[in-house]
Amino acid sequence: MERYDIVIVGAGISGAVLAERYASIGRSVLVLEKRGHIAGNCYDYIDENGILVSKYGAHLFHTNDEEVWRYVNRFAKWYDWEHKVLAKVDGELVPVPVNITTVNKLLGLNISSEEEMKAWLEMNRLHIENPKNGEEAALSKVGPYLYEKIFKHYTKKQWDKYPDELASSVLDRIPVRTNYDDRYFSDKYQALPVGGYTLLFRRLLSHPNITVKLNTDFFDMRKYIHGYDKLFYTGPIDRFFDFKYNEKDKLEYRSINFVSETVDAEYFQENSVVNYPGREVDFTRIIEYKHFGNQVSDKTTIVKEYTVDEGEPYYPVPNEKNMKIYEMYRKEAEKLSDVHFVGRLANYKYFNMDQAFKNSLEVFRKLQFDELLKAKRRIVTSNHYI
Repeated sequence: MERYDIVIVGAGISGAVLAERYASIGRSVLVLEKRGHIAGNCYDYIDENGILVSKYGAHLFHTNDEEVWRYVNRFAKWYDWEHKVLAKVDGELVPVPVNITTVNKLLGLNISSEEEMKAWLEMNRLHIENPKNGEEAALSKVGPYLYEKIFKHYTKKQWDKYPDELASSVLDRIPVRTNYDDRYFSDKYQALPVGGYTLLFRRLLSHPNITVKLNTDFFDMRKYIHGYDKLFYTGPIDRFFDFKYNEKDKLEYRSINFVSETVDAEYFQENSVVNYPGREVDFTRIIEYKHFGNQVSDKTTIVKEYTVDEGEPYYPVPNEKNMKIYEMYRKEAEKLSDVHFVGRLANYKYFNMDQAFKNSLEVFRKLQFDELLKAKRRIVTSNHYI
């Protein structure tokens, strides 16, 4: 193969950002992507109903990070989108995150102020100072009733584990509102890219120094790739090391089966995303993409999401057993000076979209700083011997 300075495995957020950054400083970059498209799990397209849909689930961009916001605005125009989620509980559609409306609807109460909501939470939540698992984290936030109705069985469907089998960090991320705010996020910047994410990635990867090879599995090409300065790997870390520590226990990832349907109606549901936290259905949620950007079509597209074990890995499963296995792989990764592991799957860690952008920008900056230090040391050493 032709020699490239930088080889990147994966054309999702982590890979595309690193490709753009290195190309911008004059390095030649090869991006290998096993799928037939760029943009990773952010990939979107126009479907048969003329609706912009995401192949791998809805991606809602939100951030408080000024650097990340400035960076993404270089590659797309954005329109404001404050994401809202409803959950169908006992036949009622209630806001998630939990807020005053959620509690009033489900319990028939008349809470009307922040003070009353705080008092209700204080009276109903369990006072667990250092939650040991996801169940304790949720109980300490919302108490037994809301935990049972909204979080317990939804978590089981999503992770194939009940909250008490997961790290506390999984449910500690649950936001709880003491007012009527029904926005899913509260970040300063909440937006979607005009034209979709695929267009954004096309612009990220458009630099003449970047070569992208689709339908190309790194592991099929591995023996032919050599002479690079750095290789960035964004896939599952255990796959890179040929599953050497997975003989007894598999490092777990969750996948999603997306089942798309066309509905001959203007709209199917009143909101873009409706969660189904109960046991009466197997899917976790229904997404109706027509709501995003107020798209116009005679029909509508809905997608039911079923979380499964097999398929493309989307989410690491953070519990004690998996973290011990991952730690062995992490130590192996540290031994490699010219290979860097970036992103959610390679770090076995959940990243929001803005965190994935930030992580790649920071990795690039750190490696550039390290190279600068090495160059300075070489100059000092060279001068010493003159």
